[in-house]
Amino acid sequence: MADEMQINPQRAKQLAENLASITSRINAANKSSRQIRLIAVSKLKPATDILALHQQPQPIHYHFGENYVQELLEKSELLPRSIRWHFIGGLQSNKCKQLAEKIPNLWCVSSVDTEKKCDQLEKGRKALVESDASVEPLRVMVQVNTSGEESKSGVEPDDALALAKHIVDKCPTLRFTGLMTIGAIARSKATTAETENEDFVALRDIRDKVAEGLSWEKEKLELSMGMSADFEGAITMGSDEVRVGSDIFGTRPAKKDAVVVEKG
Repeated sequence: MADEMQINPQRAKQLAENLASITSRINAANKSSRQIRLIAVSKLKPATDILALHQQPQPIHYHFGENYVQELLEKSELLPRSIRWHFIGGLQSNKCKQLAEKIPNLWCVSSVDTEKKCDQLEKGRKALVESDASVEPLRVMVQVNTSGEESKSGVEPDDALALAKHIVDKCPTLRFTGLMTIGAIARSKATTAETENEDFVALRDIRDKVAEGLSWEKEKLELSMGMSADFEGAITMGSDEVRVGSDIFGTRPAKKDAVVVEKG
């Protein structure tokens, strides 16, 4: 599959340069000893773009984020199992079992916000683990709606601990690793390395409360916050993981025009 794909050398060079630029900015913003994970958000982009970054000479990029279940299923069948997929989009309960069961190298689902979705992910991952002992537990993050916007997914801040406890106590093939938020756009645009974003402050506080409620060290729980417009400020405020798409891959096509495999 992957070895039959034709990668445009000029496109591969541009993608590598874009990725290196973002990585450099991440390193400059990170004043701590933390390793910041960069998820290259590849939704609506062709599989060849992902392969170009995953096959480039050092540093190979492993972590890619997708928003749509069907698109991720298609890409995961075409591309190497060494890729670590992150599902970061809005999650429907009826798609959870399929997502967790059909993609062995699904590394993390970052957008969990109900017990029902956790239970369906658990059902799917349990079936996969039972059929393939090499498969790891599926990492999950609880998405928190820190901005209070009705258009945003995520649990209410006060409900984050209960959902985390459900994952830890009831879902043995899921591994609770932290919290994720997508902040308000206006706050994101106003965020700088010196200006604190209220959504990021809120998520950090919620993380501390969840860790206390679980009797865990807070450092055990990751924060996934920060996208193209605000990732440097997010890193300054303690983010362990940032999600960057268009600054790496360029402008996305409309969903109706997107293709997984480009025709030569």
